[in-house]
Amino acid sequence: MQPEPNQNQLEEIGYRGLAYSEHYPLSGANPVDTSEHPGALICIEGTDRAGRSSHIALLREWLENDGYGVVYTAFTRSGLAGEGIQKAKAGHTLGPLTMDLFYATDFADRVENDILPALRAGFVVLTDRYTYASLARSIVRGSDPEWAEDMYRFAPKPDAVFYLDVTVENLIPRVLSGGGFDHWESGLDFQEERNIYPSFIRYQERLLRVFDDLVERYHLTRIDANRTMREVFGDLKDQTKAVLDHTGVRPTSGKSEEGK
Repeated sequence: MQPEPNQNQLEEIGYRGLAYSEHYPLSGANPVDTSEHPGALICIEGTDRAGRSSHIALLREWLENDGYGVVYTAFTRSGLAGEGIQKAKAGHTLGPLTMDLFYATDFADRVENDILPALRAGFVVLTDRYTYASLARSIVRGSDPEWAEDMYRFAPKPDAVFYLDVTVENLIPRVLSGGGFDHWESGLDFQEERNIYPSFIRYQERLLRVFDDLVERYHLTRIDANRTMREVFGDLKDQTKAVLDHTGVRPTSGKSEEGK
């Protein structure tokens, strides 16, 4: 049996073979600096059924057809914590603090293993929700906002965050056509309501108010998602093209819209 490594050896080995130092990308002390990476990080934010997944799929297809390398990532998709979150939520016993820590772990794992490598390789990273959805859910459930924000102090600054702004009235038919009301997206885990419909209305109204505050504080780009999919996607495509032009990210395959 090999002897256990001592502290000096552990520091040399580091997590997953990376040495811990002030240069370690996820030290947690400050936002990870991605300014020298040739890729772009574009986030789509919004509440459930705002249209995030559909528009990311459209953006991905458009960008790939135009020759860009694209990487997609989303909430609860990490190899480290994704399955655990789904199992915990299936039992309806996940408390607010555990939920906060689970989501922060999921995010950190995706940053290290999905987002940063893709940005270093010059890809466009499309992420379905970023830190803002986690903050909104946490704040609505009573967590201290400063504590919640501090959990994500390591988060790289996105090149753009597009917030799909939708009213509760427009959410209801989308939710009903998409499978019905969800336990967590209706706030049944912490609100006093027993009926899922009024609980959904109350929770979403509270959540959207927090999102409104986050949009102003973090200068997110608001997109009116109460319109048709064609209109919303038109805005997202124009905004995304402007971001890529500004950051200098170029197609990797030599294609371009002008050459089509």
